[in-house]
Amino acid sequence: MQKSSLHATSELPPQEALLSVYESLLERSSRMLTQAREEDWEALIEEESQYVIDIERVSRLEGQEALNGEQQARKESLLEQILEQDMEIRRRLLNRRDELGELIGTARRQRDLHRAYRSADRR
Repeated sequence: MQKSSLHATSELPPQEALLSVYESLLERSSRMLTQAREEDWEALIEEESQYVIDIERVSRLEGQEALNGEQQARKESLLEQILEQDMEIRRRLLNRRDELGELIGTARRQRDLHRAYRSADRR
């Protein structure tokens, strides 16, 4: 897992620091998407905790100083890519949730059947 780039961004002008954090978010989002595609849920959860920290950093940096047109376009492009990846990650997580729900339902039915047969054998 890569460390957060907080120290590197603190030395940059506020506009570049903000863009640097968005780039870091895109990199982290790309790793999360790969982990979701590979169904590496544990790694995804670990990566997501750092992602949340980066989001908080974006919130602190956002609005400190206005971005020029080129910087704004770069930010919008990064944000669009992040959001596209986020949508796929969420879709895959919802599919995983549904799979787990089905497994839990199957396990409950098996448990109930086992209990029913065990009760019938005791009679």
